[in-house]
Amino acid sequence: MGYKRAWSTTGVVALTGALLLTSAPIASADYIRDAQWPLTVYDAEKVWKTSEGEGVTVAVIDTGVDATHPDLTGQVLPGKDFNGGDPHEDSNGHGTGMASLIAGHGHGVNNSAGVIGLAPKAKILPVRAEVDGQMSRNWSEGVRYAVDQGAKVINLSFNDDGSVPGTARAEAIAYAQKHDVVVVAGTGNDAGTVSYPAALPGVVAVTALDKNLDFWNDSNTGKGVTLAAPGAEVPVADPTTSNGYANATGTSNATAYVSAIAALIRSKYPDLTAGQVINRLLKSASFLQHKGKKAPDSELGYGIARPGTALTMDIPAGPKQGPLAQPVPSKSAHSAAGSESNDSKAEAKSSSGSIFLIGGIAAVVVVIAILFAVIRSRRNGGSGSGGGFPPQGPGYPSYPPAGHQPNSAAGQGHPTPPGQGQQRNPYMQ
Repeated sequence: MGYKRAWSTTGVVALTGALLLTSAPIASADYIRDAQWPLTVYDAEKVWKTSEGEGVTVAVIDTGVDATHPDLTGQVLPGKDFNGGDPHEDSNGHGTGMASLIAGHGHGVNNSAGVIGLAPKAKILPVRAEVDGQMSRNWSEGVRYAVDQGAKVINLSFNDDGSVPGTARAEAIAYAQKHDVVVVAGTGNDAGTVSYPAALPGVVAVTALDKNLDFWNDSNTGKGVTLAAPGAEVPVADPTTSNGYANATGTSNATAYVSAIAALIRSKYPDLTAGQVINRLLKSASFLQHKGKKAPDSELGYGIARPGTALTMDIPAGPKQGPLAQPVPSKSAHSAAGSESNDSKAEAKSSSGSIFLIGGIAAVVVVIAILFAVIRSRRNGGSGSGGGFPPQGPGYPSYPPAGHQPNSAAGQGHPTPPGQGQQRNPYMQ
């Protein structure tokens, strides 16, 4: 299916090509709070004096969110399970972990224990689209559901090579963007190129950092990278462990933190469009100690996301559509049947290269047969009226194959850096 978690831990377990994780649980709740180093580097206490994400709903398209976890009670909305189950059930732990980094509130005296998210007053909309540790392709329906339920930020901490342009999944992302939603996704954890859906136009694609705010080397990189955020050795809520916590590493965590920052911005600046929120994210980012880098960098994109600066820096709103490339409008009205067909083709392309070989052989056979028929017709004195090659029929989808970067074409992906011959991007001035 081409689905991968954008999350791993200190004890990575590979299962059917997915980066699934297991980890020894952390010793105690107090230790968990102390171990949340991203809160320290972000000076979260100071950030919360400006915004805590109140009034903003963040959809977590994932494995479900355990609403009974002590760090998430009262934070989780009803949601929906697109496989007919309970969105508040999370037998994997991944979705609950992401929710805790976004909107956890801790527990105990003054909520001083457990995991606290970067936007602790945001609400979580759980959208479950997972079967046996794999995201099912109907996560695209979950994206549309989240938009219709009023989510202003959508967190996608997974990879799916079947969500290339032209599929129902890509169209669902475009639907969210059209309806003023910030979509954030992890680039992936196998040190390759930016995976889908992070590689889609307009999506905030996030790589991970370690405790030194250095690039985490297993993050996927390339032209599609937008921002970097903390991702290595981060405590998360996990209902599958004995004490309810785990230590996780990966771009999933970084994605959740950027989603939380987007929620903070949307809470403080409710009149900004999704594109203008992204503009604020990019303009406030910094390369910090990484001297000599130029945006967009293949590892850090436009820099390390900084919530305090994003909330307080004097940044003009800019155009409504924001600085990132916009999805190309569909040539025809949305057709579920057609899009699902393209989805199936995309999955077939990503699962086996033999299709191209078989298709190539078939094409050669057809061409030879046609040429033979034409030559035979001419030898028999045919006039050729109505003859020749037949109209072009259905073929392979025109979108790029899995792993190809769609942002290489003109007008797609991130703005061209100054000095490359195109009109200067107003966001980077």
